[in-house]
This record gives sequence, structure tokens and C-alpha cells, in this order.
Amino acid sequence: MRLSFLLLLLLFLVGVNDVEGASEFRVCAFNLHHFGESKTRKDAVMLTLSKIITRCDVSLLQEVRDSKEVALPLLMSQINRFDTRHQYQALVSERLGRSETYKEQYVFVYRTDTVTVTGKYQYPDTRPGNVDVFSREPFVVRFKALTTTVKEFVLIPQHTTPANTTKELDALYDVLQHVKKMWKTENVMLLGDFNADCGYLAKKNRKNVRLITDQRLYWLIEDKTDTTVRSSTSCTYDRIVVNGEAFAREIVPMSARPFNFQREYRLTEDEALDVSDHYPVEVLLKVVRSKFFNNGARGSTQESQLQLFSLFVCMCFVLQVFR
Repeated sequence: MRLSFLLLLLLFLVGVNDVEGASEFRVCAFNLHHFGESKTRKDAVMLTLSKIITRCDVSLLQEVRDSKEVALPLLMSQINRFDTRHQYQALVSERLGRSETYKEQYVFVYRTDTVTVTGKYQYPDTRPGNVDVFSREPFVVRFKALTTTVKEFVLIPQHTTPANTTKELDALYDVLQHVKKMWKTENVMLLGDFNADCGYLAKKNRKNVRLITDQRLYWLIEDKTDTTVRSSTSCTYDRIVVNGEAFAREIVPMSARPFNFQREYRLTEDEALDVSDHYPVEVLLKVVRSKFFNNGARGSTQESQLQLFSLFVCMCFVLQVFR
């Protein structure tokens, strides 16, 4: 009888443990600052990059300058050696930029066991009246996640050119509308190094940016949040923007923030700058609750409290039986 009861208790505890499902689902955006072959020769830098990127289920990497196609494979190999609990793959844009001597790529690194790619789209930047507005056209990717409450979502990356930030940010609004219509979805997140602060986006110009003035868009990284490594700067360059109230409700409240890897890994400023002059920005998506209690539906706070109370009663009963 005691064995049967203990088995029942074990099943109960497993059910309670599964109520929250996966502990978190993190989406990140990180400007790697001229990431190329030279950085791969620095073991400390590669280790820090691996630590940062493997914190995330999906990472948007920017300023990847890998013309010889050597640096990214080395980074991916390092990442998969560092975190053997998951398998990581990369989805890479074409080389983008107006100059033949300076081009960048957008790279999405993702965990294959928590998310799959269901679509990709290189924005052509041929909109009538606004042709070639972007120096680095968005490489749009649609993902399907296994554990999040929102099953499918779209990420639109952008690394703006500092001299043209206002115009590019406004044009990004047109990209958003196009993608929503093309894929018939409202679950869209825009993210990256927008250069959306300090001298690159003057306050007087904000009224001309529809991405800012549209009240249906939620800027999760607030102004005056420093996303730069240098102690001499304090600018909110890197941003995460969510389309619509419904998708915004699927975000874990107050989870959007820069990740201060310098402080986390106890680096000097120079050591951190070897990695990047930007902090990554991140946000958590809500995860699915267990079917054990509510058939996959998201539970309320009251339901969680009832489950905890049931656990308490059960434990009290066990103590009485085995006294």
C-alpha cells in the first residue's frame, strides 16, 4: 500500500513540475560588431559568444562579415560543442550592402529541438517611390515553436545605416504590412540594431516614423535603456518591437532587456569590446502549460494556486501516514 501511494505521489509531483512546461523560450538579437575570421582566432571571444548565443532559442546575429564563409561554420561548431543539450542550426541571408567592399549578413541561429523554420523571405526593396531605401534589406523568417503559447511567429530583422536611420525605420513599417498580408499573420516581431537613439534618431524626427507613431506597435526595449558596452556611451540602439496586442500578450511581462554579458561573465570593458560594442537584447515568449491539469490550455493564477494547495494537502497527508 505504501509503495502504491508513493507512486501516486510521484505522478502528482511530476504533473505539478510539468505545469509550467518549458521554463522559458528566449528570442535574442545581437550585433556582433564586424564578426569575421579574425574574431574566430580569439578563443576567449568565441567562448563568450557561445555562452551568449546558447542562452537563446532563436538568436538574430548582425554584422556578420564572413566573405570567405569560414567564420560562421567555426562559430556554429563551437556553439554545438559548448551546448550538447541542444542542436543548433543557422539560417543565413545573402550578403547585403550597397558597397562591394562592405557587406553584412543576417544570421538566425536556432535550436532545432524547440523551433523549426516554416518560411523565409528576402525583402526585395523595390517599393515604388522608395526604391533601395535599405542598405541591408530585411531577411524575414517565420518560425514554428513547440513550447510557446503562440505556435508560429515571424521575425523581421533590421540593422539600419546610422546616416539613414529615420528613413529606414519608417520604411520598415511597409515591410511589416507586406509580411502580414503575405503570410496572413499578426504575430510579427521586429528586432535588431535600429540605431534608434542618440544622434542617429533625433527626437524631432520620431513623428515621421510610422513604426513609432502606430499605437498598435509595442516597443519593448524602452528609451534610456543602455544597449552599448562602452562606459562612455549610453544609447538605446538595439530594439525589439511587437506587432499587435494579441502577440504582446504572449510576451512574458518585463522580460525584454539587454543582456549585460560584461557583468555576467566578469569581463573588463576591453575584454567585452573584443566580443562586441553592443549588448544583445532579448525577450521571453510564454510557454505552454502542461496537459496534465488543463488539456494544454493556459492556466490562470487561481488554477496555479489550487494546484499548489493540492500539493500542500497531499504532502500533509503523507506526513500523517508515515509518522
